[in-house]
Amino acid sequence: MNPNEHQLQYPWGDTQPEPGVALEVAPGVKWIRMPLPFALDHINLWLLRDEIDGRQGWTIVDCGISRDEVRTLWEQVFAQELDGLPVLRVLVTHMHPDHVGLANWLCERWNAPLWMSMTDYMVAVLWSSRSTGSGPNGEAAVAHFARHGMTDPDAQEQIRRRAGYYPDLVPAMPTRYTRMLHGDQVAIGGHDWRVIVGYGHAPEHVSLYSPDLNVVISGDMVLPRISTNVSVFDYEPDSDPLRLYLNSLDGYGDLPADALVLPSHGRPFKGLHERIAQQHQHHADRLAEVLQACVAPQSTMDIVPVLFKRKLDLHQLTFAMGEALAHLHTLFFEGRLTRKTDEDGIVRFTAR
Repeated sequence: MNPNEHQLQYPWGDTQPEPGVALEVAPGVKWIRMPLPFALDHINLWLLRDEIDGRQGWTIVDCGISRDEVRTLWEQVFAQELDGLPVLRVLVTHMHPDHVGLANWLCERWNAPLWMSMTDYMVAVLWSSRSTGSGPNGEAAVAHFARHGMTDPDAQEQIRRRAGYYPDLVPAMPTRYTRMLHGDQVAIGGHDWRVIVGYGHAPEHVSLYSPDLNVVISGDMVLPRISTNVSVFDYEPDSDPLRLYLNSLDGYGDLPADALVLPSHGRPFKGLHERIAQQHQHHADRLAEVLQACVAPQSTMDIVPVLFKRKLDLHQLTFAMGEALAHLHTLFFEGRLTRKTDEDGIVRFTAR
């Protein structure tokens, strides 16, 4: 446990549900975990007891990636954890594969509607279609990373071969959905859940807060152990997502300090305001480190070891580069860095 974690409270300690088994964390709220084939090896999903149009059942929050083993675990959950009741709704916090990958399968399996924000739904529909050639990998990604200092041919070839990464994990999306907007009140199981939309991590990320239960389903916007990935990628190359993310954290400021936070990764915790303060301080420290490093011209690849001290595989490196560029862009758009494309075609940033 790192020092920041010691400032948080974990009501269930180290207890976590076994695969395919649920743990109740609030009245009518169940926690399940599904595996991921990455260094971040799990995602937390939630079952909310519900009633829609007089039918008793459940709302699922987030889905896991499209893999046979995850579908098998879902079938185990259906058999053992739903009290013989159906799934009435599938609600997805955002369009990343671990959250939306099995949305189409779950909706078809239960003839249940999908609820998402519009932006994330539309991006997921676009990226899951192999015919569009859209997504965060392939030739456009190679050019983006090369422009920012990734010149290793082997790494570039691996990124080029990952053009099907998103549709492999999200093979299809439902053709219809119900839109959620910031400030909406979603009735789930006799409780109103307020929609809180955040930016920077995903296009239009949805979190949910129930005053009755004093529970926040934070998705990836507030995590207890790791910092949320905030990246600049090729499909929005001049974005400033870190500013958007930090501003979005203020959207949780009026929630009670003792609210139970249900994150997508890590353990349920209390200490929301403390964790948000930690995130602000973390990024302030990283921005200061990046600014100091840029006393001489630096590419994004040069900044990666400034922010990430551990060895990274290629999957982690692409996210690390995206995050490094996000910090560089915040400083650039604040006027504290200049930006220049050098004769070798690589973009470098220098402190003013």
